[in-house]
Amino acid sequence: MALDYVSADLVQQQLYWRYATKKFDPNRKISPEIWAVLEESLRLAPSSFGLQPWRFIVVNNPAIRAQLVEHSWGQKQVVDASHLVVLALQKNVGTQDVDRYLARTAQVQGTPMENLQGFGNLIKGFLTQPPYPLNLEEWAARQVYLALGQFMTVAAFMGIDTCPMEGFIPAKYDEILGLKTTPYRSVVVCPVGYRAADDKNAQRPKVRYEKSDVFMYVD
Repeated sequence: MALDYVSADLVQQQLYWRYATKKFDPNRKISPEIWAVLEESLRLAPSSFGLQPWRFIVVNNPAIRAQLVEHSWGQKQVVDASHLVVLALQKNVGTQDVDRYLARTAQVQGTPMENLQGFGNLIKGFLTQPPYPLNLEEWAARQVYLALGQFMTVAAFMGIDTCPMEGFIPAKYDEILGLKTTPYRSVVVCPVGYRAADDKNAQRPKVRYEKSDVFMYVD
């Protein structure tokens, strides 16, 4: 059931509350109920054409997470956070993925496949003959970041801390996580959990430019 509204004050409060958590409390764990909602926020994330060219790897194994620290610029969030998500893009997105998506659409929405062919041809045309110079892996990476943004925002509203990280060596992550032989490669990492009580970064004011510096209005 949809809410009629969400308090504007609450939205702003949680946006200010969120920060890239540098120090997690290793003793606090996210409950299964809350984690299920966070996973769903990733699954329901928007993507271009709805193609979902991604895979989300939840690394629960402590020994594997310990291996990843060395390849994460020594950042301990990787092991101290309650959960660790590695967001990966799908390489070589092609027409076969469009067919798979259309089949899923027909199944979920009860739409005859023949009614979806026009839409499918549109997507295939975009992938094979894009209207502008397009690197498909860069395009897929942008979709992954859409999912990351939704995930972090939902986490903030639930009082859960996150730390998006590009400071890692993707090739080493792919090797340790067994991604090299799959259609996926890691793009960004996001430790998730609860901030440590002594993380001084939580109290620092956000440094953002003024609205006049970042907005342009076309009337």
